[in-house]
Amino acid sequence: IERQIPSGNGAMSDAPGRKTTSGAWVGGKPVVSAELGRNQRGVSASHAPEVVFRPGASDIAPLPLGIWRSIWKEVASHLPPAHCGQRGGDLELRIAIADYLGRSRGVACESGDVIITASATQAIDLIARAILIPGDRVGFEEPGYMLARQMLLARGSSIVPIPVDDDGLQVDTLPTGSSAPLLAYVTPSHQFPLGGRLPIARRIALLKWAEAHDSLIIEDDYDHEFRFDASPLPALASLDKHGRVVYLGTFSKILSPALRLGYLIAPSPLRQRLEQAALLPTDYAAWPIQRVLLACMKEGHLDRHIRRMRRLYAEKRTLLSNLLAPVSHLAQIHGLEAGLHVYLELHSELESTWIVQEAYKRGVIVAPLSPFYLEKPDRNGLLLGYGGLTLSEISQGATILAEVIASIASKVGL
Repeated sequence: IERQIPSGNGAMSDAPGRKTTSGAWVGGKPVVSAELGRNQRGVSASHAPEVVFRPGASDIAPLPLGIWRSIWKEVASHLPPAHCGQRGGDLELRIAIADYLGRSRGVACESGDVIITASATQAIDLIARAILIPGDRVGFEEPGYMLARQMLLARGSSIVPIPVDDDGLQVDTLPTGSSAPLLAYVTPSHQFPLGGRLPIARRIALLKWAEAHDSLIIEDDYDHEFRFDASPLPALASLDKHGRVVYLGTFSKILSPALRLGYLIAPSPLRQRLEQAALLPTDYAAWPIQRVLLACMKEGHLDRHIRRMRRLYAEKRTLLSNLLAPVSHLAQIHGLEAGLHVYLELHSELESTWIVQEAYKRGVIVAPLSPFYLEKPDRNGLLLGYGGLTLSEISQGATILAEVIASIASKVGL
């Protein structure tokens, strides 16, 4: 079939001579994510790592076990469907998600706009299969979320790194004219990994860029539930008047990554194309998981859990910030306003590899920023994921990390 790309008037515009290769796996150089927890080359720890500041990890301990059991008991009282389920996901859950996004993010959508996926990254892969062919250009935050970039590269996309500053994507650096990417991936609520929030002026400019160049935007709103000191900014999808934004979300950070459940909101007719592309069993979340989430939402457990976790994560990030304050002249924290991780920008004369290796020797694992770049890094720092740690672990790990930073700084004369 002839390839078609969404156009601003809601119709589909032809790209003559180009054939769809939706679902084709494109080979090439593998992209390997940096592993946390592995031994550093040439470094031997005196004991097993005790504290791992893992970006993206969440805390499941406060989830009430009694409620969790009762929800599963209710789901187990019904037989599963005799088929793979409804196209796009369980209808009741899609209705509940549409209502949830309307309340929490101001995204006006209906159940028919929602597609339930196995995860947010699976949604990215689905989008790539549906609209991209090998060689298509994709604007991507630099530095950015490695797994999302890997999914796009695996489908043959040509990644165009777009620089990020303390306020997120530098929209004015996006290519224009014939060089404009067909797709742009952004994390505007809490840029991953630097933690900035895309200002309203840049959000509007990004939408205007997409409309002017007949491009699409993937808005990954992965951390929107956890905001602390700052008031929420409107989602790109809530500002979109021309069908330019595909909105992604996940419940992994709220409940557990093990549930493997995400969703996307897509404008028509792109949504129809995505549903047609969702042919793999892994594209869909399992029926019991969908029903469990539905019960959590209908009975108010999800909203109460989010409020409870917001208070807990706020306490954790305050503790982390206070413990690192003595070395703030050597390592500046970014991204405290939201999310479950912070970016620690190091003094220019402190190499992140020094900190990583010395901290590891003392049982603390932190992630360097450099692997999140596609090209040469222009920043020097560390990522500290605190969401999955207890207050005691944060206290232990941050204290050791501050001591390591101060010790190395002293050795280089800072």
